[in-house]
Parts: sequence; structure tokens; C-alpha cells
Amino acid sequence: MAASSPLRIAGSQEPSEVIDDAHLARMTLGDQALEREVLEIFLRQATLMIERIEGAEPGLAAAAAHTLTGSARGVGAWRVAQAAERLEQAAGHASEAALDEAVDALKAATVEAGAAINARLGKALRKH
Repeated sequence: MAASSPLRIAGSQEPSEVIDDAHLARMTLGDQALEREVLEIFLRQATLMIERIEGAEPGLAAAAAHTLTGSARGVGAWRVAQAAERLEQAAGHASEAALDEAVDALKAATVEAGAAINARLGKALRKH
């Protein structure tokens, strides 16, 4: 992978991975119970932030996107973090169409991350 990739710089393994396993393991100190808890919290927060963003004024959408950026970075959901950053930037000075496009991209990235996390949590639950 090229060193100039924003995902590589951010600490992810491969852009095709939805959740950066190595980053998540570092953030949770390898504690699988903590990892599960953090991922569950991220799912709840992502759902809440998307609900707040949909139809919100640009300033409120930007604030919710900013919150989601930090949460996504914490679990290694780089696509969600990047989409949230783009939305935050678009909310400041983009057209309504561009803002709607940024919201749609964030929703898609969040759905993708949610599916990956739910699959991962389902596997973790079957182990116990």
C-alpha cells in the first residue's frame, strides 16, 4: 500500500477493511470484552448521530458529524470517519445538493460499518 494513502496515515491496515482490527485491538488493549462494549456503544452512537444529521440545519449536522468522526476513529472505522469529516466540511459552505450527497455517503459508510460490527458481534456472542 502506498504511504500516501490517507487510510494508511490514519493507521488502518487496508482500505478494504471496514474496521481496522489492529487499531481496535490497540485501543481496547486486546480486551475482547471491552472491544465488544466499545463496538456496541459505537453502533448506538452512530445511529443517534445519523438521526440527528438527517434534515438538520447545517450547523447541527456538522456538530453531529464531528462527534461521529471521533467515535469512528476510536474504533478504526476509517470510512465512516472520512465521510463524517466530509459532511462536517460540506455543512460549512457547500450547496444543499452537496450537503445531501455528503449525508448519503455518511449513511452508506455507517450502514457498512454497522453490518461489519453486527457480524463481528454475532461471532463473538457465539463463542461465549
